[in-house]
Amino acid sequence: MNLIFRMLWVIIMSKFRERLELGNFVSELKLRVLPNDIDINFHMNNGRYLTICDLNRVDVFARSGLLKAMFKRNWIPVIAEHTMSYKKPLDIFDRYKVKLEVLKWDEKYFYMTHTFTLGGRIVAEGTSKGCVYARGKGVVSPADAIAAVEQDRSK
Repeated sequence: MNLIFRMLWVIIMSKFRERLELGNFVSELKLRVLPNDIDINFHMNNGRYLTICDLNRVDVFARSGLLKAMFKRNWIPVIAEHTMSYKKPLDIFDRYKVKLEVLKWDEKYFYMTHTFTLGGRIVAEGTSKGCVYARGKGVVSPADAIAAVEQDRSK
């Protein structure tokens, strides 16, 4: 993963940020377009937006306790679907914000929105659905994943 340093930074910084209440999963990160984010047009590559969304999810996992629950139970997060609409480019060295909100969940998936803003203006928006997967056992329902976090928090 070419964003390993950013991911490690997000995990470290999550220790100093407010813990997320279960059911209120929102992450906002302030980032900058770096040289390894751009394409030949000197703006952020369309695929990089999707990877940046992963950083928001890692922040939610860490701050909610889901990361610990997943490691403990050998679960992995999986994105089943992701869409993105691009409205305005992010140029090299632009400072931007990206926000993830988990809007709802059902018996299988968490449904999320992703909003990239520059100076208060939306430059890209997307949606995704993801699940927690138990290796060799299949999808873990969101209710069971949240119950595992609650169980771990009570210890």
